[in-house]
Amino acid sequence: MRPPRPGRFTAALLLLPLLSACFASGGDGSSGGSADGARLRVALAFPPAENFSPYGADATLLSRLGVTEGLTQLDANGTAAPALAASWKRENAKSWLFTLREAEFQDGTGVTPAAVAAALDHAAEADPVPAALSGITLTAEAAEGDQVRVTTAEADPALPLRLSSPGLAILSPKAYGKTVSPVGTATGPFELTKTTGTSTAALDRFDDYWGGRAQASGIDARFVADGTARANALRSGDVDIAEAVPVSQAASLDKGTVKDTATTRTTSLQLNTRSGAFKDAEVRAAARAAVDTSTLAKGVYEGYADPGEGVFGPAVTWAADQRVTPSGRAEPAAVKGTGITLATYDNRPDLPEVAQVLKQQLEKAGFEVRLVVREYSRLESDALAGKFDAFVGARNAMLDTGDAVSVLASDYTCDGSYNLSRLCDKAADRAVDRAEAAADTAARQRATMQAEAAVLATDAVVPLVHQRIITGVGTDVSGVLLDPYERTLVGTGTRR
Repeated sequence: MRPPRPGRFTAALLLLPLLSACFASGGDGSSGGSADGARLRVALAFPPAENFSPYGADATLLSRLGVTEGLTQLDANGTAAPALAASWKRENAKSWLFTLREAEFQDGTGVTPAAVAAALDHAAEADPVPAALSGITLTAEAAEGDQVRVTTAEADPALPLRLSSPGLAILSPKAYGKTVSPVGTATGPFELTKTTGTSTAALDRFDDYWGGRAQASGIDARFVADGTARANALRSGDVDIAEAVPVSQAASLDKGTVKDTATTRTTSLQLNTRSGAFKDAEVRAAARAAVDTSTLAKGVYEGYADPGEGVFGPAVTWAADQRVTPSGRAEPAAVKGTGITLATYDNRPDLPEVAQVLKQQLEKAGFEVRLVVREYSRLESDALAGKFDAFVGARNAMLDTGDAVSVLASDYTCDGSYNLSRLCDKAADRAVDRAEAAADTAARQRATMQAEAAVLATDAVVPLVHQRIITGVGTDVSGVLLDPYERTLVGTGTRR
């Protein structure tokens, strides 16, 4: 085992699986390579907002940079695949047994059942709890040999998917003190060594990574919120990889550097079903009929999006062939002079433009629309409280849990924790309950699409577009992980 290196900084952080070969890449994804390897220069769109909290949104930053991993990961088909766990089996309705692979933490200690169980228990006891464990009571314990037993209070057929979440990464026992620090305590191919506030971070290669030695010797990451600045940095050669390039900048980049990937992120129009004009199903139907999704895909997104088909888009590869046509929808009402308030946020620059186009389409149908645009943190509580008639937002359906059913349960059921449409429909709830109870993968997918159809039949949500993310990649760079789940970016085979 490699002894820990001195001089580590301390900050709070954590995260998820490295998908080093599961997704399309810019080149060979093998883990061999030169003895040293050039350092990669990466521009990321979102700076750390929570001091790299291990259980918050910042966790995804580390998974994208190859620092942290979980017991499982998602493969290209959205199925749970091995990561730190080499295999698993379900013992009974509430208990699963995971067999660990031979691996070590970046501090030189082994990835043992006791260490893994402690890491999962810390996540389960966190306040606030990671999104993947919302509504889930979980405990873990070391079992015989190299096994870990994970138990849930209620049956959870999707547990292997859930454990792929960025918020459930496994860190060594040294990580957990008054704060939780991933510095030298994670398991991925790159080790975080230095940060400068919220502007930069430096990472070095972890030579003892179980998946093979990374080809790049390290990563110099910049957090650049401005999309034009990220594109300019790629254009000038100051960075090798720029994530989330704005559509408006794509045409100005060399064609060979623009990589677009279908994602599981859907932009939708959520309609308030509990109060205001859209309490009436016929008025909701009128709004749905007024929306032209192809105009949004071709106009606002300039072709870097697919017209909305459902809650789950083409990046959820199994969904398209099993999609169910909604039945029993209300007929559109005459809505001339009906006043509504439409809200969205400007953290994603495309959303205000989407909302503006929607405003025009709805007004053409007879609605009188007042548009509200704020920063997301100043908007979410009002949206959840039903203070707007309609809300435009972008949601990555598979980011938190990897389980499509969990998204339907949280967003479109009576007890859902992120129910922006405030939907409470008995038929939709029953359909989601049936999907949650399905253990077989194929049966669960079929039930999920039936539940999606039940939700769409209410017209509580109008899927607008399924987004394609644009990644800028230098012409001398290969092996970039173009991940539809937006969880990974750099892996063992990423190099220049």
